[in-house]
Amino acid sequence: MKGHGTENDFVILPDPEGSLDLTPAVVAALCDRRAGIGADGVLRVVRAKAAHDPTAEALSGEAEWFMDYRNADGGVAEMCGNGVRVFARYLVDAGLAAPGEFAVATRGGLKRVTLGPSGDVSVDMGPPVVQGEGRATLAGEEHTGLRVSMGNPHLACPVDRPVRELDLSRGPDFDTAVFPEGVNLELFRPVGDHHVEMRVFERGSGETRSCGTGAVATAVAAAVAAAGPSAPPGEWLVDVPGGRVTVVLDGRTSHLRGPAVLVADGEIRASWLR
Repeated sequence: MKGHGTENDFVILPDPEGSLDLTPAVVAALCDRRAGIGADGVLRVVRAKAAHDPTAEALSGEAEWFMDYRNADGGVAEMCGNGVRVFARYLVDAGLAAPGEFAVATRGGLKRVTLGPSGDVSVDMGPPVVQGEGRATLAGEEHTGLRVSMGNPHLACPVDRPVRELDLSRGPDFDTAVFPEGVNLELFRPVGDHHVEMRVFERGSGETRSCGTGAVATAVAAAVAAAGPSAPPGEWLVDVPGGRVTVVLDGRTSHLRGPAVLVADGEIRASWLR
């Protein structure tokens, strides 16, 4: 199956009993936009008890389903905000979960989602962890911003010109001592009250049309820039190339709300996989 959240797109692989041998090479082949299906990542839908993952097993008493997320290069990732919304939409569409509120296990912890039979999906992304100032160089230009952990590492940097003018054709250079697991780089510009535009270069995937965890990190950085280190509660609109999401900061946790669209379903040919 194929789905997207503000054009951050995913291959969805149902694997309830954890029987697939999902190697990095297979993931990369599926995500190849010319020779495969094409996606920013893969969402493997597996029961938490069958996932062969210690985090999933630890959360299996609270969530039936585990989102095994892989980046387009085949690398394992902790979390994906757009991905978990698409994952939840798939569960409801496939009859594996009822509309309403339920929990999804991820490597970034337990995520509670809320959705109806159709429409937007909201997810409690957990409390953002502000880790101080950071720097990265992109296309020869140094950017300074805020390091924010959303279960995965982010550096959200303000810029003083429209984000469409930025060159994100190559990945950023950064201090690996500060970012030992790599980093997702967000570049954002305020365009109104509690309203920013953003582009993102995701580790393992390159520039994507949207990034859910990155949108939350950006809202936190924008709130800190506007009002100081407390990042006061409020609702933020984040425009990305693929659309718009809403981030709510309440002083305790963060919520991400936006569309989750299932595009197509089908079968992978075993001969192609071999």
